[in-house]
Amino acid sequence: MTDVPSKNTDASASQAGPDQTASGDAPGEMLELRGVRKKYGTFEAVKSLDLVVHRGEIFGFLGPNGAGKTTTIRMVAGILRPSGGEIVVGGDDLNREPEKAKSRIGYIPDRPYLYDKLSGGEFLRFVAGLWGREGEAVEARADRLLELFHLAPWKDELIESYSHGMRQKILISSALIHQPELIVVDEPMVGLDPRSARLLKDLFREFVGHGGTVFLSTHTLEVAEALCDRIAIINHGEIIAFGTMDELRSQAEAGGAHLEEIFLKVTGGEAMSHVIESLREAIEK
Repeated sequence: MTDVPSKNTDASASQAGPDQTASGDAPGEMLELRGVRKKYGTFEAVKSLDLVVHRGEIFGFLGPNGAGKTTTIRMVAGILRPSGGEIVVGGDDLNREPEKAKSRIGYIPDRPYLYDKLSGGEFLRFVAGLWGREGEAVEARADRLLELFHLAPWKDELIESYSHGMRQKILISSALIHQPELIVVDEPMVGLDPRSARLLKDLFREFVGHGGTVFLSTHTLEVAEALCDRIAIINHGEIIAFGTMDELRSQAEAGGAHLEEIFLKVTGGEAMSHVIESLREAIEK
C-alpha cells in the first residue's frame, strides 16, 4: 500500500516510501480483466474484454462517448457487476473476494458525490473507517492530504460549503486515505485549478514510483500522452488499439503522430475532422 507525499512538500519532491507490508514492490500484474462482458438487455456495452495492467505503471484507458469506457471503469471499481468474465485485483478475484479486492483500490469518479453534512475531516475519517483504519495514523494521513491540496483551513467546514474543485480534491484525498495499491480514476482533472491539476499529475507519478498503479480514463488526450506508460483505446465495447505510444503509432501507421491524431484515426474521428474543415472553409468564404 503506497504512501502519499509528505505534508511539507509538493508531490514532485516527496521522499515518502511505500508501506513495507504491501506487495507494491513486487513485479507482476496489478489488474487483470479476463473475458469481461457487460450487457444491458440485448445491448452488449463491453464485449469479452481482456486486459492486463502491470504494477508500477500509469495505464490510460481511452475511448469516445458510448464506447464502454465508463462501464469498464465502474466494473473495475466494483460498482457494477460484470455479466461475464473475471476481474482480478492484486491476485484477488473481485467477484469471489470483493472486500479484499476492493480494499486494494482507491476510486476517483468523474463526479464528486459526497456527504454534504459532514466536514472534510469527518468524511476522510468515515472513508478510512470503511476499510478498518482509524486512530492517530489516519488523522496524520488526513492532515497531510488536506494540506497537500490546500484544504487544511476547511477541515472542519461542512462539505456543502465546498466549491466543485474543493469537492474533487476531498474526493481524491478519500481515495488515498486507506493506502490503496491501485488508483482507478475517471476524468481526474475535472474542476481542478492548474496548480492542483499539476499537483495531481506529480502525485500519480510519485505513487507509481513507490510501487502503486494508476488506471486512468480521460478525454484530455494531452494528459494521457504525457502521463501514461501504456494506453488502451476502446470503441463499441472492444479494444481497438493497445500499447506504448510508439506501439500505437505503429498499429495506426501514424508515423510520429500525437495521441489525438492516433485516437481520431482508429476511432473513425477523421471523418469529423474533414467535416469541420469543410465548415471552416464555408465560413471563410
